Amino acid sequence: MKIFYAIQATGNGHISRAIQLYPYLQKFGEVDFFLSGNNANLEVNLPVKFKSHGCSLHYSQCGGLDYWNIAKNINPMRVYKEAKSLPIKDYDVVINDFDSVTALACKLQKVNSVQLGHQASFVSDLTPRPERKSKMGELIFKHYAPSSKYIGLHFDSYDSFIRPPIIKDEIIQAEPKNLNHITVYLPAFQKDCLKKAFSKLPHQEFHWFVNDVKFKHTIDNITYYPINQKYFNESLINCHGIITGGGFETPAEALYLKKKILSIPILNHYEQECNAAALEKMGVSVLSNVGKNFESTIENWLNMDSAIPTIKANNITETLEFLFDTYNSPIAK
Repeated sequence: MKIFYAIQATGNGHISRAIQLYPYLQKFGEVDFFLSGNNANLEVNLPVKFKSHGCSLHYSQCGGLDYWNIAKNINPMRVYKEAKSLPIKDYDVVINDFDSVTALACKLQKVNSVQLGHQASFVSDLTPRPERKSKMGELIFKHYAPSSKYIGLHFDSYDSFIRPPIIKDEIIQAEPKNLNHITVYLPAFQKDCLKKAFSKLPHQEFHWFVNDVKFKHTIDNITYYPINQKYFNESLINCHGIITGGGFETPAEALYLKKKILSIPILNHYEQECNAAALEKMGVSVLSNVGKNFESTIENWLNMDSAIPTIKANNITETLEFLFDTYNSPIAK
């Protein structure tokens, strides 16, 4: 069996999931990967056969999306040409992790596909949303990368086609410890936005993963790390808690390890707002913006005594068997 797997590289989570799935997919057939977008920082140890600039995210300095830069870097004509030329008819199965180029290719070439990933869960109205829904956000969920079938991944099984998160083997096999540091991963924030707040808590150690850091180094109570999977796994497994955005993979791994979480979703990022609503519903601390007294917020969060919810890990073999068994069936979900 020949398998085409499209990865949206607007963040590290999609790549991390693909790396975890790859050895399982190899048991079913030969896999070629398509990498779309250029926001990821992780090393891609996968057989990437096709690449596209796709749609990439751009951030403002302190926690928001830069929609002007996002829009001006999208070239509809290039996307159309890439979609038309992708040789997806050469494959038996097309798996799409929310990539618009692949979705358009399937439409133009009349090829079935299955959307496997977190965004697929939002096809269901039962998946948590914030109090104020975004009409544009809902349109993107349903029309940005439409597929023939959907297998969603989320913190809980909100609908019949939604399955638990795919957790990396390193996390599942780990023996978590509490070495009292706080892991920080907030890719939408530049250092100047947060450094002062962390420095005002001199007795608290922070492991801060930053996009533009090239090597590990420590200044006072902050150890700066490059975006590196090995470093990050080690820090997360041994942390007291994590301050992160409103993504999916990182909070899922933290929940699996029973770590304390402070989630700060990217401003005006609807998917992250939805994830934050789900986390808040589970009892996780969520912050809409950093504010001037961020250090006080961190202290209050650290001193808060709250139960940490438990989540399951995905049974990957079972999920993939379901995917391949139903790929050509007429059932939509």
